[in-house]
Amino acid sequence: MSETVAKTFYLETFGCQMNAHDSEKVVGTLRQQGYRQVPTVEEAGLVLYNTCSIRDKAEQKVFNRLADYKKYRAQGKQFGVLGCVAQQEGEKIFERAPYVSLVCGSASYQNLPQMLVQLETGGQRVTGLDDRETDKCFETEYTARTNPHRGYITIIEGCDKFCAYCVVPYTRGKERSRTSVSVLEEARQLVDLGYSEIQLLGQNVNSYRDPDGKKTFAELLAAIASVAGIRRVRFTTSHPRDFGRDIVDVIDSVPALCDHVHLPVQSGSTRVLDAMQRLYTREQYLERISWIQAARRDISLTSDLIVGFPGETEREFEETLTLMDVVGYDSVFTFKYSPRPNTPALGLEDAISEAEKARRLAVLNDRQKQIGAERNRRHVGQVLEVMVEGKNPARGQWIGRTSQIKVMNFTVPNGIELTTGSYVRVRVTGSFPNSLVGEMAGA
Repeated sequence: MSETVAKTFYLETFGCQMNAHDSEKVVGTLRQQGYRQVPTVEEAGLVLYNTCSIRDKAEQKVFNRLADYKKYRAQGKQFGVLGCVAQQEGEKIFERAPYVSLVCGSASYQNLPQMLVQLETGGQRVTGLDDRETDKCFETEYTARTNPHRGYITIIEGCDKFCAYCVVPYTRGKERSRTSVSVLEEARQLVDLGYSEIQLLGQNVNSYRDPDGKKTFAELLAAIASVAGIRRVRFTTSHPRDFGRDIVDVIDSVPALCDHVHLPVQSGSTRVLDAMQRLYTREQYLERISWIQAARRDISLTSDLIVGFPGETEREFEETLTLMDVVGYDSVFTFKYSPRPNTPALGLEDAISEAEKARRLAVLNDRQKQIGAERNRRHVGQVLEVMVEGKNPARGQWIGRTSQIKVMNFTVPNGIELTTGSYVRVRVTGSFPNSLVGEMAGA
């Protein structure tokens, strides 16, 4: 390998915001070790894939990508698989893709510098794999902040919930929280970098437990929102089991906390929820929704839904549809059930055909399209604060998000140029199921 590519790397990320933020930390670590990031595989000496195994489709996409790029092995390139698929498959990846040189689970990222040295000195099968008992969080001062609008902070890693369909407890280890002191220090560092919006991340972010015992999750939200220079604070993803009234109360009382809650329900049927091992009933979930709906602020609600879980009857699917009607979600992320390795649901008979799963998914999406359109219509005529995220020159519109995380496409008076990351007031003139349109009403 020539010296021009020996310490260059290409990184592609699959999956959720947690993975995207993990990649920011991986990039920062690699740069600190003298590596230079390049935009294409062709230019890179080291090719890395930060992977997701939540859905079978995402996992297969990674292996397809590796198969496509094995032709580059003759050029001396090295390949590494990071993240959930790496932790799930372990050294079996070397058998499935023998041109891979590095396999590293997310709980082992703090060991990347040592693993890079092994690669540089000729290592062929370098591994970093931790079991569920790890107490380590991936904290690094070298994070490369790649999102120009929003600063991410992971406050809790891992999961102890063991939902029957989910691989996360096995790929990311047990729940382990950072101290509130370290989280607040990182928030202040983000302000120094110019960020005014912070998003707190965790597999179950509201399961946060301060190791020092100083702050609850709700108290941490209030403390971050009080840091000078922070204008918006978001958090995702919440688990209904650990969602308390105090979270709604703090959103109501602290304006910098965004008026949005993502509370995945997965199913509207108590029997299916029990089979999924979700740790709450339909009634308990709706009780939490009632707290949110009773708030003084208009808090938008989003969720995750799975159709076709093994044994789900047509009546139970209808219960999910009726729950959607009762809650009135602003938007939902919907999925067909797919069996995942090592999960308890693998032992259940999956008698629901793919065609039936697809039908139920289409019905669910159609219902949400109607609900989302109705929910967005209520904003027409309102003036909302929008953080500017970019511009669509083809349409002559700017793009941003409201505090409720809704996409806003809007026009500005001739001659005015906005800055990404700035905040403007926009009057809503129209709506669609998944977005709003408007015109700038003033700074």
